[in-house]
Amino acid sequence: MTAEPIQVTDSNFDEIVNKHQLALIDCWAPWCGPCLAFAPTIDELTEEYAEKILVGKLNVDDNPQTAERFQIFSIPTVLIMKEGSEVDRIVGLVPKKLIEAILKKHLG
Repeated sequence: MTAEPIQVTDSNFDEIVNKHQLALIDCWAPWCGPCLAFAPTIDELTEEYAEKILVGKLNVDDNPQTAERFQIFSIPTVLIMKEGSEVDRIVGLVPKKLIEAILKKHLG
């Protein structure tokens, strides 16, 4: 795991989520105000959960295949992937505590 979010793309998405038991993927775009406001929360989660989960960022403008595959219609959207499958989804600018509660549910 890393101390900062890794860049996820159409070409490496499956490899990344299949390689890690639990992954949080932040689907965002650089023009999205709520996404930019959400970025510090994603950075904090990356640092705090570095030993437990992988945190990645997927720019939906640059990676339309993955955005379409997961039907990302609103951003920010956070995909929670467990063993390569989506197990949860969070849409919108939400409090960090909500994300942590969902992560803890999947961490067991």
